[in-house]
Amino acid sequence: MKHAFSGPVTPADPRLGGERERFWASSGARPRGVRDTIAASWTRSRRWSVAPDGVTPTYTAHPDVDSPLARCARVVLSSVQESLNGSAVSLILTDRDGVVLDRRTDDTSLVRYLDRVQLAPGFSYAEQEVGTNGIGTALESGQPTEVWGQEHYTGVLDTLGCAGVPVRHPVSGQTVGLLDLTCWNKDAGPLLLAMAKSAASLIEQELLRESGRRELDLFGEYLRACRRSTAIVLAVNPDLVMMNDNARHLLAPEDQAVLIAVSAEAAERGKQTSTIVELPSGGRARLLCSPVVSGDGTAGGVSRIRLERALDHPTAGRGVLTQSLPGLAGTGGLWVLACEEIRNHYLHREWVTICGEPGVGKQAVAASLHRLYHPERPMRVVDLAQRYTEDELLTTVRIALDQLRGGTLVLRHLHALRGRPRESLANLLHRHRAEPRAGWVVATGTPPAVTGRDALLSCFPASVELPPLRHHAEDIAQIVPMLLGRLATGRDLTVSGQAMQLLMRTPWPGNIAELVDTLRTVVAHRRAGTIEAADLPANCHTISGRLLNPLESMERDAIVAALRAFGGNRSKAAASLSMSRATIYRKIQHYRIDVPS
Repeated sequence: MKHAFSGPVTPADPRLGGERERFWASSGARPRGVRDTIAASWTRSRRWSVAPDGVTPTYTAHPDVDSPLARCARVVLSSVQESLNGSAVSLILTDRDGVVLDRRTDDTSLVRYLDRVQLAPGFSYAEQEVGTNGIGTALESGQPTEVWGQEHYTGVLDTLGCAGVPVRHPVSGQTVGLLDLTCWNKDAGPLLLAMAKSAASLIEQELLRESGRRELDLFGEYLRACRRSTAIVLAVNPDLVMMNDNARHLLAPEDQAVLIAVSAEAAERGKQTSTIVELPSGGRARLLCSPVVSGDGTAGGVSRIRLERALDHPTAGRGVLTQSLPGLAGTGGLWVLACEEIRNHYLHREWVTICGEPGVGKQAVAASLHRLYHPERPMRVVDLAQRYTEDELLTTVRIALDQLRGGTLVLRHLHALRGRPRESLANLLHRHRAEPRAGWVVATGTPPAVTGRDALLSCFPASVELPPLRHHAEDIAQIVPMLLGRLATGRDLTVSGQAMQLLMRTPWPGNIAELVDTLRTVVAHRRAGTIEAADLPANCHTISGRLLNPLESMERDAIVAALRAFGGNRSKAAASLSMSRATIYRKIQHYRIDVPS
């Protein structure tokens, strides 16, 4: 029997529980009638396989209760707790990952219930841990959020009402934590969110006062280090990075990322640290990090770095495409390095496999290089996933090779070719490689089927992997205008800031191809003007992450590169980055990195 709604389901509506049960029961069901924020959160909760009948949050034995956030919040929490005068309301402070740092509650029955559902210090109430709730859902959306009663994804939280407000750093603007007010659902009302906003604002004011002192002390030590030393100098804390000209000129971007990550971890320890760091570019550096104390805490650390072994390659121009590739956009570190590596193979006419997830732009890179350097020569594409007989396949490839005359041949979906046709194609390519003006042949496919050793792969001495879009999401701000120029030719279409934020936070499992399909859908009904958040389809509103600041992006890129280099071995990756195993596990979870198997 169909369930028809005459209007939206409110938190107090008795139909809400039935709608949630319907959503639980069918994996393909979509939330109906509930608020957009809750519907998107339920969808994410189901994707994360959150249990609807209980909570099992992960526990951190030693949460960072001495962080600047925790220190600045203490005086605010004490003041607000006193003003509540014994009311059945709990004040809860979490870090940016949803781990509870502090909880203030005077009502004993509420304390017992919160302990029962493990909403207590050390436990994570991130959305992927316990589903829709005032803490995790506010952190996911980046906005103040109310969750009442049966709007929670899991039933054991139905008796609670909560209002969560992200706390943002006043200097960087990044979310550093969250302030949540939780009470019995029967007592909840609009005043709860207003109180949470007020308390979060007071915490941000305290952070601003402390940040002024901390950043000034760190900047002073950084300037002193630069004046006294001719070495590479870095200054880091969780909110900013400073580097001198030596760091910018002598270090490749991936080396900068590793040294920043090592410096940040050393600064967290609060004591002077000296270490040798093996750099991704092949160099070796000695790093001495000195903590900078400010007031009763640490303002960050200043590192002095000397290179002890020359780099394998000069760094001039590294991290920036030496010449822009037509039809492509992006300046993210992993993307640029992969494109530059493929460019080098092209210029040396070395046959190469370009691998990566579907939709990352493998053929597009090969075509762009061809248009840039040899547009007058032929370019041919053969899709090996088509249903060729062996004779048809060999004839098609042979004709394409004969027509190249120094041009480019792309063999798509190399992983789809199996058995005898694969061996026969390998023999044909080996013979052709020996011919003069053989042209540039590139094969594309998904790993691991295009990496390894067999007769066909031996035709391609080199292999380069293009990163998925989620690993250079900062490039979406450049990719989207370029794509709109193609999809909406002659139309004046722009993207609002809020819509761009949503596009940059969407995980894009189908990569650039999925982004193209999404924008094609949008431009079909938005003919001109500004694309707003409401114009974007549902997949852009089920956000499973947050924007990273430049330091975090560099750190994430370095971790991803190390994991790829060591085939997903976390211990080896951690050692190459001079991180502890515990740190890399925490960072992988924090950045939601897909670890290669």
